[in-house]
Amino acid sequence: MIRHLFTLIWNRRRANFLLITEMFLAFVVLFVVGSLLAHYQRNYRTPLGFAYAQVWRVDLDPGTQPPASYLATVRQVVARLRALPGVVAVARTSGNTPFSGSTNASKVGAGTEGLRATPASGHSVEDPLREVLQLPVVAGRWFDRRDDGAALPPAVLTRDLAGQLFPQQSPLGQVVARNDEKFRVVGVVERFRADGDLVAPRPALLMRVSPQDTALGEASTLLLRVQPGSGAQLERQMSTETLAIAKGWRVSITALPKQRAAQLKEALTPLGALVLVCVFLVVNVALGLFGVLWQAINQRRAELGVRRAMGATAGGISGQVVGEVLVLTTFGLLLGLLVAVQFPLLGAFNVPAGVYFTAMAAAAAGLYALAVGCALYPSRLAAGIQPAVALREE
Repeated sequence: MIRHLFTLIWNRRRANFLLITEMFLAFVVLFVVGSLLAHYQRNYRTPLGFAYAQVWRVDLDPGTQPPASYLATVRQVVARLRALPGVVAVARTSGNTPFSGSTNASKVGAGTEGLRATPASGHSVEDPLREVLQLPVVAGRWFDRRDDGAALPPAVLTRDLAGQLFPQQSPLGQVVARNDEKFRVVGVVERFRADGDLVAPRPALLMRVSPQDTALGEASTLLLRVQPGSGAQLERQMSTETLAIAKGWRVSITALPKQRAAQLKEALTPLGALVLVCVFLVVNVALGLFGVLWQAINQRRAELGVRRAMGATAGGISGQVVGEVLVLTTFGLLLGLLVAVQFPLLGAFNVPAGVYFTAMAAAAAGLYALAVGCALYPSRLAAGIQPAVALREE
C-alpha cells in the first residue's frame, strides 16, 4: 500500500510540484523557528553559576573630578555602603557585570606561551564578589590575602575554560596568559554566565583586584548584596550617602533582577514577532493545503466512486487520501532535511548539533500533524461518496 502511494504521487509529481514546494518551505520555516526556540530553551535551562536575587549594581560617574582622586573617593563610598544596615557585602568589579549587556572577551591560553588559546570573558573583581554573588568554588580556593604580593596575579577559571586549557590535568597552580598578562590559577568555579540566560555559556576568567591596586578603570562598578526585603528606602539612603562623599558625581542604582528582566524582554520581543510570522505562514499553508485537497476530492469523485463500487470500504478511501497527503509531505520533508542537515554538519553559528536535530524532529512532527489535520475532513468527504451518485454525475 505504501509503495503504491509513493508510486502514485511520484507519477503525479508535476501536478503536485506546488504542494511539495509548499511543504518544503513550511518545513524550513518551522526548522528555523524551532532552532531558535530550542537554542534559547537550552541556554535558559543552564544554571548561571551565581545568585542575583538580592544584588544591586551601583554605577558611579565622576563627571569632571580629576582622575587622580577617583580611587580614594570610590574607596570611601565602598566603606560607607558596607556600613549601612541592610547591606551584606560590597565588591568593585569591571563594568561587564551580569545582565549588563557589556562584554570583555579576549583569548586566554595555557602557560606563558598561551597554548590552546580560546576566547573567554574577562572580569576584574574584588575579593568580596564571591559573597555578593554567592559563587561556589569547585576546586582550589577564592581570592584572599594570601594573594597579596604574589609573583603573578591570581585568577579563577570556570570549569569549561579549565578543561579546554588543561585537559586531563589539574589547572591549580598553572599559568594562563591573556593580552600579554600572566596569571596564576588558584581556583575553579562551575560557571559564570554574565551574558545572561539566553546567551550560550562562555568560558570566563576572573582576575583579582587587590586592595593595593590603583587602576580604577578595571573595577569601576559596585555590586552589593542586600538583605531580603530591602527596597526604595535603602536605595535612597545609599544614593544620599554616596553623593555626600562623591560630591558632583552621578549615581545610578539598579537591581540585577530588573536588569535581567529587561534583557530577557529585549531578546524575546523579536523572537515573539518571528513566532507570530511563523504562525501566520503556517496557517496560510494549512488553508492552501485544505483548499487544494477539497478541490482534488471534487475532481476525483468519479474515480473514488468506481473504487467504492468495486468494493473499497469508506475507511480504505479515507486512508488513501490521508496516505497521499502524508507521502506528499514526506517528499517536501526530504527536501527540507537536505537543507537543514547542512547546519549541524557545518557547525553553523556555533550552535550544538543537538539543537538542530531537535528542531528537525519538532519541525517534521509539526509538518505531519499539519498535513493530517488538513486531510482529515476532505478524507471524510471522500469516504462519504456514494458510487451511484458519483457515476450518475459523471
